[in-house]
Amino acid sequence: MSKLLIQGPSRLKGEIRVHGAKNSTLPLMAASLLCDSTCVLHNCPVLSDVKTSEKILQHLGCRTGRSGSDVLIDPRGVEQSDIPEHLMREMRSSIVFLGAILSRMGRAELSFPGGCELGPRPIDLHLSALRKMGVTIQEDHGCLKCSAPEGLKGVQIAFSFPSVGATENVLLAACCAGGTTTITNAAREPEICDLADFLNCCGAKISGAGDSTIVIEGVKSLHGCEHEVIPDRIAAATYLAATAATGGSIILNHVVPEHLAPVLPLFEESGCRFAIHEKEIYMSAPSRLGRIKNVRTMPYPGFPTDAQAPMMAMAAVANGTSIFVENIFESRYKHVGELLRLGANIKVEGRVAVVEGVGRLSGAPVEAADLRGGAALVVAGLAAQGETLVSGVRHIDRGYECLEENLCLLGAQVKRLPD
Repeated sequence: MSKLLIQGPSRLKGEIRVHGAKNSTLPLMAASLLCDSTCVLHNCPVLSDVKTSEKILQHLGCRTGRSGSDVLIDPRGVEQSDIPEHLMREMRSSIVFLGAILSRMGRAELSFPGGCELGPRPIDLHLSALRKMGVTIQEDHGCLKCSAPEGLKGVQIAFSFPSVGATENVLLAACCAGGTTTITNAAREPEICDLADFLNCCGAKISGAGDSTIVIEGVKSLHGCEHEVIPDRIAAATYLAATAATGGSIILNHVVPEHLAPVLPLFEESGCRFAIHEKEIYMSAPSRLGRIKNVRTMPYPGFPTDAQAPMMAMAAVANGTSIFVENIFESRYKHVGELLRLGANIKVEGRVAVVEGVGRLSGAPVEAADLRGGAALVVAGLAAQGETLVSGVRHIDRGYECLEENLCLLGAQVKRLPD
């Protein structure tokens, strides 16, 4: 496994383009299974999770190809309805294929998903919704055997929590179901809107995406289309955090500023200044950041849990005490122990982390335990004095395209070392 060697501190300065959203690309690839002709997805990032999704599609019978940031998916040869366990274990988002396979094949067999260990992320909301839609599900030693003997039907579904994955699975299952499906307390993330836009372009009838109530009128079939994946708001927030932690300045191209509305005020609170244009954000940071009083992760349009770890690394070098409250995942503070190795002063009690900013961090060997925690270690390493060696880079590669190359474009000294 490769590692990242960071020589710090580096004051980041420059301009980069934000790649397509990982959390949008994966459900879009699953959605291509519903079509009867070829789909082309533009602005697809080169990530290990995207490669895993391609392997899943190929196993199911799709033909796939990539040219630059364009991914072509021809689903006409789909014959399989199962996903091998080793592919399910590679990423947590693999469960999003369930609704699409059921809609296409009327049956599905797969195991529980793997990926980052962030604590319990039960798929009971997915399964209970699909059961309402007429799916029979047998759970046997971590394997799900699903069938819809009489086809999928439109129903009323009310989520107890606005789960992104469950909302996506119902959208995929309901597009070609008989009748109308209504989701209340649906997830409102930009990635949900991107999926609905793609499906509507393919001939679906979805209204209300982005609001808490979504209505899906079932249609007989969907056709392929061309679609551009939205920019990755979490990658954008990570580059902003790295720039802020190093007292630098950055121009982010190809972004949707509204998608970053939950995080930008916290950067401003820390002393950063912004100039925002249609698809561009300019940010300059002070030489020493101020504290962030309170960061609470919440479903969109609240502060995203995926941005918590990189922003905590930024707060670790701020002047004053910042408070973080993690309301989404139980085990999302695994990066804290590694930040302490770099000299951070952080105390965790349950879901609350108290970050007392220090004057400087010192480089040390650290290990990424998950995707966003790994990004936090990179942010901290850029601000630290001396060498920081980050292992567990396979986690980071799941969500950041060409991370070290982009950081070097901004003036950082980062090298990827082979194992």
